[in-house]
Amino acid sequence: MTALTPRKPVPGLEVPTLDGETWKLAEAKPDNFTMIVFYRGFHCPICSNYMRDLDRKVGDFAARGVEVIGISTDDEDRTRQTREGWGLENLRLGYGMSIDKAREWGLYVSSSRGKTSAGVEEPPLFNEPGVFLVRPDGDLYAALVGSMPFARPHFSEILKALQFIIEKDYPGRGEA
Repeated sequence: MTALTPRKPVPGLEVPTLDGETWKLAEAKPDNFTMIVFYRGFHCPICSNYMRDLDRKVGDFAARGVEVIGISTDDEDRTRQTREGWGLENLRLGYGMSIDKAREWGLYVSSSRGKTSAGVEEPPLFNEPGVFLVRPDGDLYAALVGSMPFARPHFSEILKALQFIIEKDYPGRGEA
């Protein structure tokens, strides 16, 4: 696992999406940021609530010039179950990210403990959550990474912070 540095380029990232396209970070052209939300996968009941909240706020992020995508190591079938089972209507979902790529992005990786409280089997290996803001030039602005499913940043707080960041042209921090 590597830690990424703000104000430095992030690794490349390409994933297929449920929309039938290949999403490529290098081709993203947001006005201000691309926000990549790495979630644990369909097995995670905490992710369900978290991603539903994000789904409701996609338009708020777009209004601030932020392109949003949710990505996991789940395969296409489990990602379809995610969209349908969690009722996600607005959020672009990418799937099939490799464990090596998760580690390259500095995400923690966990191994299966069997079925979750939701009764869904965990995959053999999967990434833990992370939220990354990437500038249009491909440099990291912010990384919020967790080693377990709890205590994630609230999207309403990220939206408030983005308003300040954009208005004040506040620089990414943690680069020293």
